[in-house]
Amino acid sequence: MIVQLDPLSISFPPAATALHEPNGLLAVGGDLSAERLLYAYQNGIFPWFSNNDPILWWSPNPRAVFYPDQIHVSRSLAKAARQKPWRVTINNRFADVIDACARLRADKEGTWITDEMMNAYLNLHNLGHAHSVEVWLDEHLVGGLYGVSIGQTFCGESMFHTATNASKIALMRFANAFHRDGGQLIDCQVGNPHLFSLGAHELSRERFLVKLHSSQTSAMPSQFWIPRQLESSGSPTCSSD
Repeated sequence: MIVQLDPLSISFPPAATALHEPNGLLAVGGDLSAERLLYAYQNGIFPWFSNNDPILWWSPNPRAVFYPDQIHVSRSLAKAARQKPWRVTINNRFADVIDACARLRADKEGTWITDEMMNAYLNLHNLGHAHSVEVWLDEHLVGGLYGVSIGQTFCGESMFHTATNASKIALMRFANAFHRDGGQLIDCQVGNPHLFSLGAHELSRERFLVKLHSSQTSAMPSQFWIPRQLESSGSPTCSSD
């Protein structure tokens, strides 16, 4: 049974009580306040809904994740990374990244990144909890990703690219820096062939929650999220296609 959230409380039912079909649907209602969103992410729950729908909250089983030191860098991606003067930054243009993710998804398949969602994550960004990675070519924003930081876990929400490989470059460069500064896990929620080709793994919900809660005993260094350019050195070792 789907739980209707109490508007006066930010609590959720246990993630283990989520439905099997549709996979992971846990609760409906509430709001997208910073307090509720952070409590949800801390407990392996995230919002996902379309325009004109109520707010729906999910905790799927299994859960797709990246270990930041195990991103799959194919020979073709490694070659692309060397061939163009990619410049990758962090937290320079959060609003532009989330807007690009929304627009490109809306053009292709519809999007859950509604105006309400955008405003909620912009608020999280302004509070220091949501972050973006930007990829540039010739001073043009050509790719990026955004998500929410929970301890040493980064909960990825969406990515985009307008230049081939730009979103992969964003993930590769971010994962390398994230791992170097103590990051343990990149949550990507629900797996798909594209994510698996980049090295995503599936964990049971139970195992994911153990790792998520363990990663909250420490935080990323505050300077990690300071807007800056991410260095290109030390990228993960490539493996064969």
